[in-house]
Amino acid sequence: MASRNPYEAYKNNSVTTASPGELTLMLYNGCLKFINLAKHAIENKEIEQRNTNIQKAQNIISELMLTLNMDVEISKNMRSLYEYANRRLMEANIKQDISILEEVEGIITEFRDVWKQVIQLNRQRQHAPLESVNR
Repeated sequence: MASRNPYEAYKNNSVTTASPGELTLMLYNGCLKFINLAKHAIENKEIEQRNTNIQKAQNIISELMLTLNMDVEISKNMRSLYEYANRRLMEANIKQDISILEEVEGIITEFRDVWKQVIQLNRQRQHAPLESVNR
């Protein structure tokens, strides 16, 4: 059955056609979105919204941990940082502390920004052979 909401259809299509690298980028962006929503919920004293959005951010971080290739050394370091971020999110939820959310937001933003650079470098490498053939 087709979606009646064009935005929903676009969103579903963008996920099903995204590369693994783009999906990881979407996870980072989603995590940042939920952290932001949790910060607003704390400011507005919306306990249920705070809890829900922090849990969504934690679920995304857990998913990111599952995608790590533990045969690669850097993955072990990334896993430690993901575990730290998850613990801090739990503390932020219990303490209702925006500063902890901002700390985790900084960690995830760094991961996301580096990941964007990786995607861009990969695209450049993929297109470089084509450019030399077309010359």
